[in-house]
Parts: sequence; structure tokens; C-alpha cells
Amino acid sequence: MRGGAARMFHAIDSLPVPVIGRVHGAALGGGAGLAAVCDVVVATEDAVFGFTEVTLGILPAMISPYVVRKIGLSAAREWCLNGARFSALRAQEIGLAHEVVSAERLDLAVERHIQLFRKAAPSAIAATKRLLRDVYGRRPADVMALTVDAIANQRVSPEGQEGLSAFLEKRAAAWTGRGPQASGPGTRRTPE
Repeated sequence: MRGGAARMFHAIDSLPVPVIGRVHGAALGGGAGLAAVCDVVVATEDAVFGFTEVTLGILPAMISPYVVRKIGLSAAREWCLNGARFSALRAQEIGLAHEVVSAERLDLAVERHIQLFRKAAPSAIAATKRLLRDVYGRRPADVMALTVDAIANQRVSPEGQEGLSAFLEKRAAAWTGRGPQASGPGTRRTPE
């Protein structure tokens, strides 16, 4: 099916939930492209990245929009044009990876990010992911109406109201699993 991989990258990038990449080993070509569509990437110190398509005589075409958005045009030109492999630390320097840890600490680091995301309202995460995609590369004046509408809509949403109430009442919000009404649409229970 022509374009199936392109649709897959778009689908992952558009997911309304946080996507955490756990890189242990090599993330080359499409694997590095997958890192580019993740919201957070945690890699081991010995992980290797590379946009290696040109060394095979092909292009990083389907991943290019996500790669350029993630690491910027300058880094994309360097790494996509030479096809070289690079370290996890270099991936972190250019913004492809967010955290580099020892192999023994990889699962702990990923779990820490999961716990951080569980503190956030699912609808706020989804709306923020959409908002960040919509405002990227645009002038603030050009997105003013979009940003004003986004915050106004979220404030009056059920989770927006619950979050503000929880803050004022000095309690955990319902979606954390520790607040009142901790079940229902858009909430997640977590073990105490």
C-alpha cells in the first residue's frame, strides 16, 4: 500500500496521548524517524542514531517533516545529507533525544516520564499537542486567535474545571486517581 508508512508516522505524531520513545540499540533510518515523532525520547548511552537513507541511495522523505521540526533544518541538513551514525549524546544535543541514561536506568527513566504525564489532564495533553503543532513556525500575531480560543475552550472543559477546582481546593485532580470522581471518561486510575 503506497504511503502506508507515511500515514503511520502521521498517525503516531497526531496521537492525542504522550508518546515516549525507549531507545536501546540502533535507531537508524525509519527508527530515527520514529524518535522524531515521539514526544519524549529516552536513550541508553550506547544507543546509535542515524538518518542513513542516503547511504542506501534513497531519501528520508516520509520522516523529513518530523525530523526537520524536531531537530531543525541545520542539524537535519548535516545528518540527513551525510547519512552518518551519531551517538545518543549527539542526539540529545540536537533535540532528537531528551534523556540519555545507562542501560540499567532506562526503565526507571521511562517510568519517571510516565508518572509525570499521569499528573496531567488527558484532554489538556491532547489539546496542547495539537496546539504546539499548529503554532510551530508561525508568528505570535498570526496565531493569537488560535491560542486565545484554545485556552478558553480548555478552561471550560470538564477537565479544565476539575483542574482549577482541585487547585483551589488544594487536592489532587480526579484524573490522577487520587481526587474525587476519579473514574469516568478521560480519567486514569493509578495505584497508590
